[in-house]
Amino acid sequence: MNNRALLEVIALDAEDAIAAQAGGADRLELVADMAADGLTPPRETYARIRAAVDIPLRVMLRLADGFAAGDVDALVRVAGELRSEGADEFVLGFLDADGHPDLAALERVVAELDGCRWTFHRAIDHCADRDALRKQLADFPGLDTYLTAGSAAGVDTGLPVLAAEAARQGETGYGSRLLVGGGLRLDHVPALLAVGVDAFHIGGAARPAGWASPVAWGAVSAWRRTLDGEAATVGAGV
Repeated sequence: MNNRALLEVIALDAEDAIAAQAGGADRLELVADMAADGLTPPRETYARIRAAVDIPLRVMLRLADGFAAGDVDALVRVAGELRSEGADEFVLGFLDADGHPDLAALERVVAELDGCRWTFHRAIDHCADRDALRKQLADFPGLDTYLTAGSAAGVDTGLPVLAAEAARQGETGYGSRLLVGGGLRLDHVPALLAVGVDAFHIGGAARPAGWASPVAWGAVSAWRRTLDGEAATVGAGV
């Protein structure tokens, strides 16, 4: 039985990507402009990263700070350009002014993705009703992951919500993988694994010197070792 937990690391460029893969990352989330909490990177950046590493890449589709879709035509165009560059996994999530999923924008962008797998990102932590959002998106093609801290305030606050949602895996709206990120620390890992979470997302935690510095492979490796050790313990029933 394979108890390996998925480790996803944010990468801004090829240097980040190489270090993250060397440290044991299973997948990368590609973004630009972390001052805006992560926007769509240029297609040239995607191409350089794709040439540098051989692990899966999920590319952010977000053109401005916040969770409003904004210019949907531009989103569709950018998605198409990235698809033509070879991108086949994405990250997105749009809310309307009332905090509900922007279904019209999501439908248009997802149609452009044409079956590609994608993550609904932390917009879920800012929505008006998490359960309703999940059920509204249950039949969207390609949606296989929710990136969430369980709360807009981060994992510390969201742990009870994450445990409750993990317990509902398989119900309508809860078939997608729970990828935990947002204020995530190594000391959260045992409790999350114990409730069935098996996917973890880090950004700043991979950069001990801060966002102005590149990913440190040693920091990623520390996460890999911790996840593998804790998962083995859970799998053994200890």
